[in-house]
Amino acid sequence: MKVLVINCGSSSLKYQLINADTEKLLAKGNCERIKIDGSFITHQTTGKEKVVFESPMPDHSAAVKLVISMLTDKETGAISDLSEIGAIGHRVVHGGEKFAGSALINDEVMAAIEECSELAPLHNPANLIGIRACKELIPDVPQVAVFDTAFHQTMPDYAYIYGIPYEYYEKYKVRRYGFHGTSHSFVSKRTAEILGKDIKDTKIIVCHLGGGASICAVEGGKSIDTTMGFTPLEGITMGTRSGNIDPAIVEFIANKENKSISEVMNILNKNSGVLGISGKSSDFRDLDEGIIAGDKRCEIAMNVFCYQAAKFIGGYVAAMNGVDAIVFTAGVGENNKTARTRICERLAYLGIKLDDEPNSLRGEEVKISTSDSRVPVYVVPTNEELAIARETVSLI
Repeated sequence: MKVLVINCGSSSLKYQLINADTEKLLAKGNCERIKIDGSFITHQTTGKEKVVFESPMPDHSAAVKLVISMLTDKETGAISDLSEIGAIGHRVVHGGEKFAGSALINDEVMAAIEECSELAPLHNPANLIGIRACKELIPDVPQVAVFDTAFHQTMPDYAYIYGIPYEYYEKYKVRRYGFHGTSHSFVSKRTAEILGKDIKDTKIIVCHLGGGASICAVEGGKSIDTTMGFTPLEGITMGTRSGNIDPAIVEFIANKENKSISEVMNILNKNSGVLGISGKSSDFRDLDEGIIAGDKRCEIAMNVFCYQAAKFIGGYVAAMNGVDAIVFTAGVGENNKTARTRICERLAYLGIKLDDEPNSLRGEEVKISTSDSRVPVYVVPTNEELAIARETVSLI
């Protein structure tokens, strides 16, 4: 069966076509600047040249039409016609408390996704647009929603309840939800396979470190705690997001800078993190260059990121009363030796020792700890699209 995996953002649409029987990637691409002048698609069918094609995309329906055109085109395509697509899997950011797993999309599921839109106003509406566009253009193909938050629905109440009046949870469902669930699930399962253990007998800490970053304690294959919370703003300092701060800072900056709460929240989401600290970039490759050049603020930014990551890892060792493996994934986790090294240096009390040669590799599945390291440390590239395809097939 061929599964089309779609990830809709507010102005983008990423996609992959996967042969679910062999788990081979057939094609992938990205529609960018949807609803904005200068929109274009980047598409590549496996074994063929990458193509970039400019085309007006006034909405997501137009983007889906373009994706279908590229997939079925004689020159650029991977399939002869739409009948080869057996299912469509959608990444949906927020499922609230309604979904502890993926769901076959119907009117009831779509209504529930819409209800969660106020919890993820930048993401869920875009996810719904992509679903509706596919229903319109490929109406007979079953669709599945795979939720970022679902994996974390196994957290105990003491991990997800905030120290605010309980009535806000009861009335508005203000609680920790966690994100990157598809990635944490995929990587923890793969790590258990590498360890040669039943995942039910493991304690694994997954560090999904990218522009957005979250760390997750996975005990017995279930998320018991994670750093992102009510929104993806909570947790460690990220590329442009502040991560954990004293909540009083919001009011303080609003008063000092004569800004609204919304304006301050925009700053915390888009102008903070290592970008805000360094004043240089949210890209960790740029931070590395700045550190080599002696840029003090790049040095501080990297140290803040690594220090906070190590603190959360240590906390999750305590939460699980032990750890069988620590694993790095996502853009920074898979590729940035500096970050991995500095984080693990702070975990020496666990008996962790890194092997410099494998730790110097980028984007490869590899054990980066030495043979005498008491806790093994791995890099496992995430593959959220494949995880979505697997979930989709299992449901239909």
